[in-house]
Amino acid sequence: MSLSTKEIIATAQKHLMGNVNRYALAPIRGEGMKLWDAEGREYLDFLGGIATCALGYAPEIVVQTLAEQAAKIIHVSNYFYNEPMVKLAKLLTEASGLGKVFFANSGGEANEAALKLARKYSHDLYGPGRYGIITALGSFHGRSLGAISASGQASMKAGFEPLLPGFTHVPFGDAEAMAAAITPETCAIMVEPVQGEGGVVPPPPDYLPRLAELCREKNLLLILDEVQTGLGRTGKPFAFQHYGIQPHIITRAKALGGGVATGAMLAVDEVAAHLTPGSHSTTVGGAPLAMAVGLVMVETILEPGFMARVNRVGSYFMERLKALQAELGPGLVKAARGQGLLLALELTQPSGPVVVEMMKRGFIINATAGTVLRFAPPLIVTEAEVDALMPVLKEVLQTVYPQ
Repeated sequence: MSLSTKEIIATAQKHLMGNVNRYALAPIRGEGMKLWDAEGREYLDFLGGIATCALGYAPEIVVQTLAEQAAKIIHVSNYFYNEPMVKLAKLLTEASGLGKVFFANSGGEANEAALKLARKYSHDLYGPGRYGIITALGSFHGRSLGAISASGQASMKAGFEPLLPGFTHVPFGDAEAMAAAITPETCAIMVEPVQGEGGVVPPPPDYLPRLAELCREKNLLLILDEVQTGLGRTGKPFAFQHYGIQPHIITRAKALGGGVATGAMLAVDEVAAHLTPGSHSTTVGGAPLAMAVGLVMVETILEPGFMARVNRVGSYFMERLKALQAELGPGLVKAARGQGLLLALELTQPSGPVVVEMMKRGFIINATAGTVLRFAPPLIVTEAEVDALMPVLKEVLQTVYPQ
């Protein structure tokens, strides 16, 4: 017998570790942009599983692919090849311009692989003393020990010291601070093209090109964490493609599996060659089930017209957010920003209470960086659904923070 929402929450509180602050919502079914709980309450989701459900909930092509692949083979040892894996690898490398791919199970694993590859490459070419990696303050690269060492958020690190050595953090968007931090021990620079967990913060237009130039000048590797921004989220298949640059390593996850656990690290051939047999691996990464889903996710998002639609709706959404900013004024809304369908409103007040009130009204959005409302809906979101959100958002903001 199915559980009620209260029963699900009570069971979770008894048996799950308390490492996540969860809202009092337990969706049991989803379709497109919508979720339903056990009591039949409907929600319009503008978070999309944190930028993961790029084609929405239960897209027919993914459901069909899961059923067909599960009936064939779900897992096979990584001692062997499998067809969905090599097809997805070919598609990703051709779409990105990077020559080789390693498949993992999450964004955190993909970033760990990138950190290891950068150090291995530098060790092989320059010896053991060149292992430093510069990242940005406010960055988020995952929850593993290596990933929190790389991340530029102090709150993630407390209680887990000592962290891995060799990481330096400088302000995001400041290329000259990055240049000043380079030492003879530096092997790589790692940044997000848009900081997601850090508050949906795009960099200045010349930032990534300047980092690419620094890496060429100093013989460093440029690593771009595209776990959140990749696969169409910013209006291009990969966010770095907005800037006319070619990174050495990029990481992918979230939308790549559409909710099926999948991650990937891509690298240019001369760097990828240093990940030799025995240097890194994973048991389930690259398994046929996830790879088959990844293949249809990428094929769908790369279809002609898909990116144009993302950009059209993203531009419309941003216009509505900017209009709301102007209407409510700087006393409540500091900024509307973002790229594609990764957007945000920065408030002058805590954003958490707004999220709770929006959920009561049937809309799911996200609070991040303390005062930021983040919007990362499925890429299938329509202008009509944006129109449904905006008056409710305005009402809630004015109710929670009357001026």
